[in-house]
Amino acid sequence: MELQTSKRRSQILCLLVFGFLNLRRAECQFYPASRSLSYQSTNCRAYSVSLTDFGGIGDGVTSNTKAFAAAISNLSHYQHMGGGLLYVPPGRWVTGSFNLTSSLTIFLHRDAVILGSQNMNEWPLIDPLPSYGRGRDAPGGRYSSLIMGSNLTDVVITGDRGTIDGQGAMWWDKFRNDELKHTCGYLIEIMFSNLILISNLRLVNSPSWNVHPVYSSNVVVKGITILAPVTSTKTDGINPDSCTNVRIEDCYIVSGNDCIAIKSGWDKYGIDFGMPTKHVIIRRLTCISPDSATIALGSEMSGGIQDVRAEDITAINTQSAVRIKTAIGRGGFVKDIFAKGFTMHNMYYVFWMTGTYGQHADDHFDPNAIPIVHNINYRDMVAENVTIAGKLEGIEKGPFTGICISNVTMEMFESKKLPWNCTYIEGASTKVTPQPCSSLADQDPYASLCPYPADKLPIEYLELKECISYDV
Repeated sequence: MELQTSKRRSQILCLLVFGFLNLRRAECQFYPASRSLSYQSTNCRAYSVSLTDFGGIGDGVTSNTKAFAAAISNLSHYQHMGGGLLYVPPGRWVTGSFNLTSSLTIFLHRDAVILGSQNMNEWPLIDPLPSYGRGRDAPGGRYSSLIMGSNLTDVVITGDRGTIDGQGAMWWDKFRNDELKHTCGYLIEIMFSNLILISNLRLVNSPSWNVHPVYSSNVVVKGITILAPVTSTKTDGINPDSCTNVRIEDCYIVSGNDCIAIKSGWDKYGIDFGMPTKHVIIRRLTCISPDSATIALGSEMSGGIQDVRAEDITAINTQSAVRIKTAIGRGGFVKDIFAKGFTMHNMYYVFWMTGTYGQHADDHFDPNAIPIVHNINYRDMVAENVTIAGKLEGIEKGPFTGICISNVTMEMFESKKLPWNCTYIEGASTKVTPQPCSSLADQDPYASLCPYPADKLPIEYLELKECISYDV
């Protein structure tokens, strides 16, 4: 009885909204209460529509770009009335790039697959990122991302393990053959926004980076599986870029590039933009990436990276565990980095720091812009089948300082005369096997080194709500 009363109230409210906004009848349809879905969200939504209400056809052939745009435009009217949910039902939904709105949840059924269009005209060109000064991979503009938005508040992309497939092979081939005049689009990019949740989905075959929150805050990426061939190009998993308060947890990533890459702009453009990435927690991550890092800091780090915490990480058949990538001309800083509880199998490097990562946006970088790398703490790690324990290359004019490694055991894959290679670094170590280089002075094995922060980051206190929608 209570449910029926609530339903009648919703119907009356919907009719009132219809009269006020002159919306289509389809937008006020209600379905039996048995057709419901449950989901976690930053906020539960008051209104729900299905993609099919706006002409969506899930046959794997028909373009649904206009259907997505129409559905999201409709839901934008509900921003100040509890927000709206777009339900993507079972089917194969081809689409080009489309934009999100505030107070929006997109929910993919477990048998729903969003497919990136193979028509490049459905990925319009947009301006380069201001902190990069140009397209990341080519001068000038860049292709839109498949799912994108800017200047938004409270956006959720979730589902019951539904799939977003970028169909990236076309883009990888064009990039390898030098046929692209502009930078590839990403699978999901959200800019200048606050309160973002991306959860419980499969992301496969992205044209380039998979998840790119940029110039944003309060970002949660949770329960995501990311899959791309390990031979694919630039298919980074999750790239927080000039973001504050980020939580990445319970994700599984197989990639042709870094599983996590933390960034903040490129050379003088990142320095001038001046928006660091800070207060990031990464936990319970599994990574497979034979040619790249589990977690990379940089190479675009010119706006600064600070207070990154990583814990309970598994790396398998991966080039390196934690890699810092920077160079003269980058400027900026990487500091207060804390990592613990790593388990690693078949690694080429465990620790890798590079002060000579020489790619530049253009010829206008400042040769006197020396990056600062300081207070990098690693502890409580085990690794097997390791080729090189550590390759730590600082910068002569700006040594990397405060490097601390404690309670780490690495079983070498083969006999190495030089398991460590260290230049221009300063730090300390204790209980590390094989014994580190002399610049990481061995301390009293009973000393307490490399502390991991005991406090919680603000984003860790964000609790998701359990929501139910009956009208999809």
